[in-house]
Amino acid sequence: MLKKILLTLSIMGLAVFAFADEAAEPVTLESLDAAVKATQANTDWLWTLIAAFMVFFMQLGFAMVETGFTRAKNAVNIIMKNLMDFAFGSIAFWAVGFALMFGTSNGFFGTEGFFISNWDMVDNWTLVFWMFQTVFCATAATIVSGAIAERANFTAYLVFTFIMSAIIYPVFGSWAWGSLFHGQGWLEGLGFIDFAGSTVVHSIGGWAALAGVIVIGPRIGKFTKDGKVRAIPGHNIPLATIGVFVLWFGWYGFNVGSETAADTSLALIAVNTTLAPAAGVITALFYTRFIYKKYDAGMALNGALAGLVGITAGCANVTPGFSLIIGGIAGILVVLSVQFFDKIKIDDPVGAISVHGMNGAWGTLAAGLFNYNFETHALEPVIVPQLIGIAAAFVWGFGTSFVLFKLINIFIKVRVSEQEELEGLDFHEHGIDAYPEYSKSYIK
Repeated sequence: MLKKILLTLSIMGLAVFAFADEAAEPVTLESLDAAVKATQANTDWLWTLIAAFMVFFMQLGFAMVETGFTRAKNAVNIIMKNLMDFAFGSIAFWAVGFALMFGTSNGFFGTEGFFISNWDMVDNWTLVFWMFQTVFCATAATIVSGAIAERANFTAYLVFTFIMSAIIYPVFGSWAWGSLFHGQGWLEGLGFIDFAGSTVVHSIGGWAALAGVIVIGPRIGKFTKDGKVRAIPGHNIPLATIGVFVLWFGWYGFNVGSETAADTSLALIAVNTTLAPAAGVITALFYTRFIYKKYDAGMALNGALAGLVGITAGCANVTPGFSLIIGGIAGILVVLSVQFFDKIKIDDPVGAISVHGMNGAWGTLAAGLFNYNFETHALEPVIVPQLIGIAAAFVWGFGTSFVLFKLINIFIKVRVSEQEELEGLDFHEHGIDAYPEYSKSYIK
């Protein structure tokens, strides 16, 4: 009986299969090719979105690094600035920035696509690309937060970050990356190399931070009357360490995701994004051991970030051996840069200018110096376009940000009062303390 039932079911299954097979369109080389292309496109889109989400996660990393490197009485203010960087930045980039950066261009900025009005509703690649570029924009804006930490007016900062996201970052981005969508920038026309943004994202953010620090001035007690530097330690180095690990993880989305395709080139980018920060940690750690006779944890953490920033421009066009050189130099450069800015009384609590501004410039130059042709297996240095791009980034990023901070200062004082700074921004700006059981530090 059981055998009869199984036989009947088998015959019915074969009949259904035969009917379905007869009804289906015949498989051809053209249909197979279309199916393969559709699968590849879907994979590319999925990877690009996953990478975007990883870069978004970097906002948490920045928040933790900045919070850990600053004092407990300003922790809420730091995390609120990082939160608002993305909230304000994404809306500003949606409304204005994306169009200026990637709209049909006159060579200097885009002129269409405001509010993503150039979205082709049949092809959603515009939305995928906007999502990926939005998280990059937020990264550039949040670099400023740490540099002016502990004494910046919250409202003034929000005005700056909105305009940074809407105009300052996108305009330079259009010069270097416009052709990735509908635009065409003058810098990329020169052969400028910046695969994932050592200059476009990091230097622009770093030079904007420098402008803000100059306008706002050093923290109370950072420099003594006789000009000596007084250390103001961060309150939570373990928290900053977690932030660096989060950033390193997110950087794989930053660099590897910039390929915007799931292809074989991803492996090289991932390897370079591993080796450069590893070298940066080591050189920063042992260089500080040599000059301070101690293994400086804070500098080692910034060494990792410096290596990541340094390899970002050239992660797709240099060999792993050169990535070690780039990262190793970045680790030493960040220490020297921090010392230099302290010497000229530029107070940057987290080292953002040194990590992002200086090493963004170094990474961009290195991408040209070590440009490797993988087809001919030969170095093909690109120097002049890189130097022009580095200079253009400084002039635009620093110049526009300095003017903007000065203009904001006319209407909203960009620096809080002495009392507010001494007592902490958490209480005065937000009405709450991150650690109510902690005693506050009043350095004068």
